Amino acid sequence: MTEKRRHREEKIRCEACPVMCYIAEGKVGACDRYANRGGRILRRDPLTVLDRRIAEGGEIRPFLKSHWDGEVLGGDDLFVTAVGAGTTYPDYKPAPFIVSREVDGADFVTVVTEAIFSYCGVKVKIDTDRHLGREGAVVRAAGEAVGLMITAEYGSQMMSLGGVDHLTGGSKPEGRVTCDALMRLCNREAVELSVDDGATVIVQAGEAPVVDGHREERMRVGCGSATIGMFASQWRGLVDEVVVVDDHITGVVSEHQAGKVLGWPPSGIRIRGRRSTPGRYFQVAGSGLGWGGTDITDPLTILGEWNPKTGARPGLSLLMVSTTGEQWAYYVLDEDLAPQRADLPENLLASVDLIAENCEPALCTVLFMGGAGGSLRSGVTRNPVRLTRSVQALKTAVTCGGAPTYVWPGGGITLMADVTKMPDGSFGYVPTPAIVAPLEFTLRREDYRALGGHDDRVRRIDDILEHGGEYGADARAVAPARGRD
Repeated sequence: MTEKRRHREEKIRCEACPVMCYIAEGKVGACDRYANRGGRILRRDPLTVLDRRIAEGGEIRPFLKSHWDGEVLGGDDLFVTAVGAGTTYPDYKPAPFIVSREVDGADFVTVVTEAIFSYCGVKVKIDTDRHLGREGAVVRAAGEAVGLMITAEYGSQMMSLGGVDHLTGGSKPEGRVTCDALMRLCNREAVELSVDDGATVIVQAGEAPVVDGHREERMRVGCGSATIGMFASQWRGLVDEVVVVDDHITGVVSEHQAGKVLGWPPSGIRIRGRRSTPGRYFQVAGSGLGWGGTDITDPLTILGEWNPKTGARPGLSLLMVSTTGEQWAYYVLDEDLAPQRADLPENLLASVDLIAENCEPALCTVLFMGGAGGSLRSGVTRNPVRLTRSVQALKTAVTCGGAPTYVWPGGGITLMADVTKMPDGSFGYVPTPAIVAPLEFTLRREDYRALGGHDDRVRRIDDILEHGGEYGADARAVAPARGRD
């Protein structure tokens, strides 16, 4: 009998993250970012270089020695991002690329690495008046808690998603779902989120939100009071009373200071709600998906009985409108001082259209937020605290995929970046779980030496484009996103 021997595939260990997968030839690791090609661990995605000449109408620069003519490249038109660069892990290693570049005659160094973030999340701004959920309500993806609703801002609902407690502090499914939702949001994919006791919303960076199946079109021009302040003069002489319905501050033009300045006569109107200052009312209705972010579909429900002693009379006209101009209704008081629906006069239609015209397009904004602390800084310098101090002193600029960041004051390097300013596919993950994000530190060469930086690892751009790095030699050129510094 012939003995059958099982062929065992030769696998090599990937050290690009703490999981340390053993990967067979032609296979990829659990993160889908690294592969075994010819017995070598390589990054599957190419190194991304921003070429400002593309944005200016120039041709895409051919990369690598198959097309490269040997010209020495440098200057401010090329920027090596960390997208596709590889990682410093384990973190005693220098960053994959430490790039020398000349800008305005000065020698700068950009330290490039794909950082592993366990402490990270996203802040989501959703332009809509519609009520998504109460402040503090849990936000879920695929049934798992991934964040919460936070303080609403002017014309926008806000979410805070992710964070170390959701990534690693809960169940394994919660961590996996949170990581997946964060990565997809940061890569500008559509993600469906549900709010406990609230709405379901599809969020995609740079796109309009879809709330309970309704695609939002506009962000409100202002609260009810602000809308009156802007447009009261447009209504003077065309209508006897205007009420701008809003979840937060409903405005009444005849009582409002703008109306008083214009000499607007009182109308005898009564509003159900808590009067704040003249012409400004809080809590006229609950929050919801109706008029001006309230829960009403009939605006008359916020009105009490009209008072003939203070101006109410048969024939008095009333315009009620939402803060986006999407909902409006026109009424005339009958003999019993009850408002009756009537056709909107043509001369008032322009004012309603003007409210809509002054609204911003509804948009979802996703800001990646992470703490670039821990040992990844040792990939930049042998004395990590000096990097933190250099960043806080504004000697070192921090970018994500070439996009500008806001670095929070105080300890550590806590940063935020607009994901729409970053190249496609900038974010990845490791199954620990954690998000992988591109990070670049740029500073003067002399300051880099003073930090205790890995000066012996500095390379010129032309050398990087010809020979690549530890994780491969593929590269791509992309134009900087609009508005990027």
